[in-house]
This record gives sequence, structure tokens and C-alpha cells, in this order.
Amino acid sequence: MTKPAVYQVSDWSGSSGDRWASNQRRLDAMLEVFGEAAIAAADPRAGEHVLDIGCGAGASSFLLANRVGADGRVLGLDISPQLIERARELGEGAVDFALDDAATAELAVQAYDLLFSRFGVMFFADPAAAFTHMRAALKTGGRLAFVCWRGAAENDWVRLPMGAIRDILPPPPAPDPEASGPFSFGDAARVERLLVEAGFTGIAIAPFDAEIPFGEGPSREAAIDDAVQMAFEVGPLSRALADQDETVRARCASAVHAAFAARPGERSVMIDGAAWIVTARNPG
Repeated sequence: MTKPAVYQVSDWSGSSGDRWASNQRRLDAMLEVFGEAAIAAADPRAGEHVLDIGCGAGASSFLLANRVGADGRVLGLDISPQLIERARELGEGAVDFALDDAATAELAVQAYDLLFSRFGVMFFADPAAAFTHMRAALKTGGRLAFVCWRGAAENDWVRLPMGAIRDILPPPPAPDPEASGPFSFGDAARVERLLVEAGFTGIAIAPFDAEIPFGEGPSREAAIDDAVQMAFEVGPLSRALADQDETVRARCASAVHAAFAARPGERSVMIDGAAWIVTARNPG
């Protein structure tokens, strides 16, 4: 098996993988509507073979398997051993999972009808090279479909907690907009440029907005508390507070609680999410 990039292995096989695995059910609920919209755009058909890139714990892989049926096949790839283990625990039927990096994995040439990803393509160190490599595994006329985040300022799972603490902690340095990370595909023009460079044609990039659940609980107050805990465990807030003392963390928790309390929802805090749904074809 080809080894993924070292910096991602150390992250996703360590603390990030642990946090995502422990929050798997809540995170999948948050991302569900985006995955369903991307699958609708991908239009998987009975009997097709699908590669699910950055499959996580397999939620999108299982939906794809339902669409391709018993005569189809889905292979889910991810670089997190914790998430692949969880996917195998949950999985059944026409889904295989492998611990590997789709950017460099040994993929059979022209083996797939569809390359799919639910928020799994924004972390490649060299995305043009990664898409070029993956396109070789796609049949002539085969399809690419993925969903990726738009800008951080458009997504409440970042905007709300980080905005809430701006008077408590200085903001972190602005990342390179093209550096590997969740918002590296926020610029649609960059996404199109990368796919053209990788040899794809028929590229379409459409905005998709949704109100999504963040956290959960039997009551509104419990849901808000759970949303705060989730923000502390996953995402930029967890990194911002990593080296802070308990006094600062408590002040931040109070501020983030107030920000989430301003949002609607009874059993989850309902927040705004903004993504791109991207489709393209392999001309051969």
C-alpha cells in the first residue's frame, strides 16, 4: 500500500482521527444533506463501480452502494485508520474499504465509472497531480462529482465559534487560501483551473447552501451544550484553544454558548453551511 503524505498521516492517524471517530455520528448528521446533494448530482447507476475519496466512516459509501446495487461496487479510501475501522464496523454489502491516499494509491486503470467525494478532496498537497492520478482510474466518459466547502466566513461551524472568541483571543494568522485545508477549494475559479489542468472537461460548479444540525441533545439547552463541546473537539476552535489555560477556555465556552444560543433548533443547533457541488467528465 502506498503511504499517504506524512503530515496528514500524523494528523489523521492521531488526534484528528480520534476526534472525528468519536464524533462520527454527529458529524455525519451535519454533513448528510451535502452528501445527498452531491450524490444526486453524481447520478450513480445500477452496476457502476465507484471510488469514494476520503470516505471517512463510510456514510457516503453506503449511500452510493445503495444506488449501484448488487451488480455494482464501491471502494472507499481514507487515510485515517480510526475512520476506516469505524467504516468496516458499520459496513455491509457491496462496499470495500482501504486505508490509502487516493492521490497516490495504486488504482486500476479505467476501472471506475464515478469518482466521488464528500469533503475529501481539499487536503491534497498537490491537488492538480492528485486529480490527474485519479482520472487515470476513471473510464472514458466517466464522471467526477464532489462537494467541498466554500469560504470560512460563509460557514457557521467556523464563523460562529471563532467570531465569539475574537475579543478573548487574537485571531489566528490567515492561512494561505491555496494551502491544503478545509477551505482550500473555496475559490471556484481555482477549482476549475485545477480540474482543467488535470484533464477533466464538462466542469460545472454550483453553490449549495443548507441549514445543518450542529450538536444534539434531548432538549434545546442540552443541544447547545453539545454544540459547544463539539466545537471544542473538532475544527479551528479546538486548535485555537489547544494551549490555553482553563480560565481562558471557560470564557471562550461561555461566548461560544451565547453564539449558538442565538441560532434556532430544539434537538440540534441549526447553523448555515455553504458548499460547492462540482461535476466533471473524463474525456479519455
